[in-house]
Amino acid sequence: MNPASRHPPLATAADLAALPDDVSAEVIGGLIVEKAAPSYEHGEAQSSLAELLKPPFQRGRGGPGGWWIATEVEIVLAIHEVYRPDVVGWRRERVGARPQGRPISVRPDWVAEVLSVTNAERDLGTKLFAYQHAGIPHYWIIDPEHQTLTVYRLSAEGYVVALTAGKADRVHAPPFAEIELAVGELFGE
Repeated sequence: MNPASRHPPLATAADLAALPDDVSAEVIGGLIVEKAAPSYEHGEAQSSLAELLKPPFQRGRGGPGGWWIATEVEIVLAIHEVYRPDVVGWRRERVGARPQGRPISVRPDWVAEVLSVTNAERDLGTKLFAYQHAGIPHYWIIDPEHQTLTVYRLSAEGYVVALTAGKADRVHAPPFAEIELAVGELFGE
């Protein structure tokens, strides 16, 4: 028996595209990993973050504009690494036209993941290192259970914590430091 035939081929974006539309999945380390249905708390944090950032940063209402921001879009980091971040953004100065299609192969400038019981280990481990390796300058972790925001920024040594905040805090979090963010609003306050 050929040893290569014992292992299935590593998955790519094409394998995700072949899945039924109602399946939410990513390719992590060449394996298709289904994303669990989000809890209310997860969905609240994800949608609240997009609602807070899109007006000032994508539309330029009450802020500087200059960003493309989306939720749950597939991004290709490498041939066998295709992720679907909770919220993701590209600076317009680097990416002039709105990213389109599926998957998006242009590296984002910012990614936010919302932790849940089923994904915390991946978001704090595998994905953090993959985003770091891909050179994504900013990575946010939103933790609904502990009601915290952790902001990482890329340095020569890798990701370093730029900011940690709880639900009572008001912060100017990079790369969106131009506005004050009330962290509690991410959790329904």
